[in-house]
Order: sequence, then C-alpha cells, then structure tokens
Amino acid sequence: MPNPILLHCDGCGQLADSAHISRRLQRLAWATRFRPVHIQALLLAGIAPKLDSHFLYAPNSLFQGEAGTILKAVQISTEGKSPESVLAEFQKLGLMLTHILECPLEDGASASQASELLQKQLPATVVRIRRSLKPKRVLLISADLLQVAEKLHLTNLECPILPSPAGAFLSAPAPAESDFQALRTALAISNAHSV
Repeated sequence: MPNPILLHCDGCGQLADSAHISRRLQRLAWATRFRPVHIQALLLAGIAPKLDSHFLYAPNSLFQGEAGTILKAVQISTEGKSPESVLAEFQKLGLMLTHILECPLEDGASASQASELLQKQLPATVVRIRRSLKPKRVLLISADLLQVAEKLHLTNLECPILPSPAGAFLSAPAPAESDFQALRTALAISNAHSV
C-alpha cells in the first residue's frame, strides 16, 4: 500500500492527507453558506471542534458543545427549528464564527503543538479577517485564544477586538451566566454602532 502524500493544510498548518483537506473544504462550504453580507461581529475561536455536532455550521447539527454554547450565548433557541433556520437566524444577526485553526487537531497532538499551530496560523487569520471577512468587531470566544489574545490586540485588524485587554468570552469549560451576559453586552454595543 503506497504512503499517502502529506501536505501542510493552509487552514490549520497540520500535515494533512486528502481526507483532511476534503473535510476542511466541506466545513468551509458549510460556513460560507451562512456568511452575512456585512459581518457585524466575528466570533473568533481558536481550534475548530473535532465533532461535526459541535461545529456550528454543520448541516443536520444537534448544536452540541461549542455550537450549543454559542447559540445559548446569543440567545438563539433551537427548539422546534430546523438547523437551517437556526443558522439563518444567526446570519441575520450579522454574526459569523471562525477559528484560527480551521481544522480540528489531529489525534495525538499535544498542548504545545496546538499552541505552536495557533501561533503559526495567527498571521494568516489576521490577513483573512482584514481582507476578506472585514467585520465591524471581533469577539474572542474561547480559552485556547488566551495564549494569542495579546498578539491579536497588537495587530491591525481595522476594527475593535473585544474583550480587552487580553481575554476571551466563554473561555470557561462551562461558561457562567455572567460570561454569556458579557458577550451579549459586547454584541449589543456592536449592533448599536452599526445602526
């Protein structure tokens, strides 16, 4: 059996086979479908979740894990709604979720490898935010961003980055209601400035 060709994935920096690249492109297509024309607030997380059920834009999602936490934070109920209508509601709010590492970590990746990948992918993410996404605000929403939050605040994203100084909303494994409220307040500020 021939060895598969491994290349560095441009979405996460990991060595990747064709299945990894295919999965990245699928997730990118899912997210692009619900990208707002004008992004009021870009919710930035560090590492994409491994399970599709935790990935916000997955079709037929159960909105568990990260996806469920984000929807709870922005007060979008999933009860009695199709995944498509939930995502359309998220889109209508002018919200977009993206990750510095657009792919989940490969099995066996250590915390130091994850940190190194985040550091390496940060410049590409900054360029993507500035040139392509062009949000009115960036809200840092995950604990894995704490290690790069200060660097993010030093970049020129051409929009405010919240929270400041270095920190992140929803960074606790089980966010408290005060964490949700802080994010909602930042979103309300964002929406007030966009009117």
